[in-house]
Amino acid sequence: MKLFTMEHSKIAYRADFALYGIAVMVLAAFIIIAEPHGQWLESLVLLGIGLVSWTLLEYVLHRFVMHGLQPFSRWHAEHHQRPRALISTPTVLSMMLITTLIFLPAFMLSDNLWSACALTLGIVIGYLSFAIVHHATHHWSTNSAWLKRRKHWHSLHHRSNKQPSCFGVTSTFWDYVFGSTRKQRK
Repeated sequence: MKLFTMEHSKIAYRADFALYGIAVMVLAAFIIIAEPHGQWLESLVLLGIGLVSWTLLEYVLHRFVMHGLQPFSRWHAEHHQRPRALISTPTVLSMMLITTLIFLPAFMLSDNLWSACALTLGIVIGYLSFAIVHHATHHWSTNSAWLKRRKHWHSLHHRSNKQPSCFGVTSTFWDYVFGSTRKQRK
């Protein structure tokens, strides 16, 4: 099994969801066990900051890395050409990036393991949500109004060849903030 391939087997692709689901449960359990008595509100705030930060991180990575920086934009173009293929970031790479760019700096800044875990948990929940929503936009049929809106938004992104737009997968917020929405043709 290749650890750094962009297109995955069904098992490797599904393992990403399972491993991140396990990571969410382990981090949540650790925080519940390790946080000092009475610090649950701080944990919730840090988790919320992580979740909100993820939405911005998702937008920035998609807009500026996946659509603007080689070799990532070449890899991402393959996803645009074959949107139903099982193409995603290798789990080993995403976990290494979350550990080195989120958890370690949070731990060094706070010098507190449980608070670094709480912030990281928010990011990991955001990433897992992104992975599920992105998969759903390409592979699921739905009656959910929310998911139908996400599918429509993401289809606008896939159809915007000359002027890429609609970069948010889990949220449209940053597209509106940064003016990267797309006017729909009638």
